Amino acid sequence: MNVIFALATGLMFAIGVFQLLRRDMIKAAMGFYILFTAINLFFFAVGAFNGQVPAYAGNLSEGTPSDPLVQALILTAIVISFGSYAILLGLIATSARRYKTADLDTLDNLKG
Repeated sequence: MNVIFALATGLMFAIGVFQLLRRDMIKAAMGFYILFTAINLFFFAVGAFNGQVPAYAGNLSEGTPSDPLVQALILTAIVISFGSYAILLGLIATSARRYKTADLDTLDNLKG
């Protein structure tokens, strides 16, 4: 199972970086989101601990509890990634509306 998580994380990270290097802003934004998802999967794979009882169970005498820190960290990372992605999409929408293009090569030619 660890090999599957490592391969999936590496593949998603590579696809995200590849999309970030594209010259289209929409594809770069999709790469940004794929990269965020890969980072969340990495956090999940690294911090996963299979305890015998749930994290917030009252009866700890039955076994070792799972680690709740991973859940909190991933939830925080998801919220931050959604906020960053929303700001990025807003900037792309404003730029595309103002300059009538989402191509970064065309925007570079507007410098003068």
